[in-house]
Amino acid sequence: METTGTHTTDTTGVLDEALERLHSTGPERLGRLTNHAPMAVEALAAHGQARAVHRWLDRYAPKLEEFPAGLAPVTAGNRQEALGDPRRAADWIGHFGRELDGRPWQDVLAEWWPRLLPGMYGGSTHPVIRVGHAVRTLLADGDSGTAPGPRLTELAHGLGYWAARHRPVTGVAPLPGTDGATASAALDAVPRIDGQEGGLPDRLGQVARLPVWATSVTGPEAAYERLTELVLAATHRYATHGHGEETMLVHAATAPNAVLRTLPALPRDLWAAGLHAAWTASAAVTAMYAPAEAVVPAPPGRLTPEEVFERALAHGDEHVIKLTDTALDIPDELSLAAALRAVELSAPPHP
Repeated sequence: METTGTHTTDTTGVLDEALERLHSTGPERLGRLTNHAPMAVEALAAHGQARAVHRWLDRYAPKLEEFPAGLAPVTAGNRQEALGDPRRAADWIGHFGRELDGRPWQDVLAEWWPRLLPGMYGGSTHPVIRVGHAVRTLLADGDSGTAPGPRLTELAHGLGYWAARHRPVTGVAPLPGTDGATASAALDAVPRIDGQEGGLPDRLGQVARLPVWATSVTGPEAAYERLTELVLAATHRYATHGHGEETMLVHAATAPNAVLRTLPALPRDLWAAGLHAAWTASAAVTAMYAPAEAVVPAPPGRLTPEEVFERALAHGDEHVIKLTDTALDIPDELSLAAALRAVELSAPPHP
């Protein structure tokens, strides 16, 4: 294992082995729940926990389902009708597998990013999160094995899942007054939907108003800075508001962080669009699940970031691991408190 910044480069091959295990399984289970294992094992490897990858995966494996059957290949002629059709997940994954086998992965990503970005809300934002984990690994280590190796294959699975679950947010009225505010203030200004009942698709249809934020940002440097601010603000907000829904509110931070992690692999003229889509996603999740009142989080004390991640691993829940992974990108005191709050709020997975 080699350490790079706050993350660790996996030189053991364990991540590749885990991804190969997972690529015979589908992106979902029970028709609607996401397979979180590819994201969680990448986070474990990135934080120096390669020795725990297969053990964690063995416990998660009973939740996995076989890779779904395909219907028909995705082509230039039928891709528009196939976009957003979850029955076509295998078809889309196969499509991106072929694309990545013949072209540089950054070129494929750049071509499809503006097509997929408006629909990042499908699959509870998990597809873009899966892509973000795949891109982080490719940027750090490249691919391995035969072409395409397990890491490029993982990108194909993430992009294919995204295309199959593509769902735009429409009919949302802009609320003025927060465009120049901080990300934290803008999240505080998000109006909660009435009732907050039902699953994400039902709640998403009730999101009628969202604050305008950072719409004037068009340059890449400013987009990167504002997106970093948003990730930090959403992570901090979990520490004070995560009790509203301990699982779903994780995505208010992890979805924009997936976009942030992907930006360095994209042409700079695509960065601002990523910021704007990430804001809508984070704000929508906040509207759907935020509680009426905040709490004061307990400080992390003298725990180091590594010790906080070890607590997340000991807990074992995939959302706890992924939020902690995001928190450790900027591990200040409130980010670490957010990770520990997720450990506190979330029920441990069944043995």
